[in-house]
Amino acid sequence: MIDWGRVHALRDEIGAADFAEVVTLFLEEADEVVARLSGRLGAPRLEADLHFLKGAALNLGFAEFARLCQGGERRAAHGDPSADLQAIRRCYAASKSAFELGLDALSTRRAAG
Repeated sequence: MIDWGRVHALRDEIGAADFAEVVTLFLEEADEVVARLSGRLGAPRLEADLHFLKGAALNLGFAEFARLCQGGERRAAHGDPSADLQAIRRCYAASKSAFELGLDALSTRRAAG
C-alpha cells in the first residue's frame, strides 16, 4: 500500500523538517480533493483532481492510491467520469492510516536510536 522506500528517499532528499511540511501539505490538500471527488463535476474536473492526487500520492509513496487515481484519471480523460470513487476514498483513508502509523513507528525508532 505504501512504498516506504520512496518515503525514506524523499525524507533523505529534502530533510526531516521539509519532509514534515510536505506531508502536512499533502494530507491537507488530499483530504480536500478526495472529499470533493464527484463524477457530477464532469470528466475534465475529475481528470484534473485525480491527476493531482496521483502525482502527489506517487511523490509520498501512496502506491495503491496512486494506481487507483491513475485508472480513474484515464477513464475521465476519455470522457468517462464513472471511476469507482468510493474505492478511491477507501484506499486513501486506509493509505493515510498506514502512512501515519508507519511515520509514528519511524519517529519512535529514530528517537530511540
